[in-house]
Amino acid sequence: MSELKILFEDEHIIAVDKPSGLLVHPSFIAPRSTPHLTGLLKAYLGHSAYTIHRLDRPTSGVILFGKNADVARALNEQFTGRKVKKTYLCVTRGYTDEEGFIDYALKEKLDKIADKYASVDKPAQDAQTAYRRLATVELPIAVGKYPQSRYSLVEVKPHTGRKHQIRRHMKHVAHPLVGDTKHGDLRHNKAFKDHYGVERLLLMATQLEFDHPVSGERTTVTAPVDDFIDQLFRGFGWDGLYPLAEKDSGEQ
Repeated sequence: MSELKILFEDEHIIAVDKPSGLLVHPSFIAPRSTPHLTGLLKAYLGHSAYTIHRLDRPTSGVILFGKNADVARALNEQFTGRKVKKTYLCVTRGYTDEEGFIDYALKEKLDKIADKYASVDKPAQDAQTAYRRLATVELPIAVGKYPQSRYSLVEVKPHTGRKHQIRRHMKHVAHPLVGDTKHGDLRHNKAFKDHYGVERLLLMATQLEFDHPVSGERTTVTAPVDDFIDQLFRGFGWDGLYPLAEKDSGEQ
């Protein structure tokens, strides 16, 4: 986790591929020595980067930072104005509908330490998520009373950015994410750990599309799945349905 995987960089912005398990910022619940992405970026850039948005610790994928305050402000306005298109890939329990749109308000999730004095009586915030099923698989794994288990590979496009939105929304439609220890099904999490060595949340931020804050050009940044996830998905017959890292042209 000590090496940055840079997906895009110019003099104004930098986008990196955050691995699952890496904090974006220092956390009250982690030791002070725990690595975090903003610290790695500061070491790389020689100065602090400006946060535009966040990814949960267990989520991997593309995350964008500004190199100066004006750029960060412009990008923040795009996120607030819902002009940024976000695409995620996830694995859910069960066969989802071919496509769907979840419009379900979510109560703000407060941190016990950081939000100690925040009001707990805030009304639920509007939250919308669109999704489409890319593929399914039935595995010879007994979970509960069923001798086999079904899963879906799902592309998700959140229209809002509430905390744990995708995880909570997919649980709301009875298709929790595999590897989700807070909102998922622990029996299926254990099955994936025991049979496939999966010890992470199967949620990946695969693409961000936004207007470049200086040039104005529409810019798309894509994060490939890692080799472990690629191997897992290939075993399910899902190859070709997700972004991969470009191979060195010199490889045979």
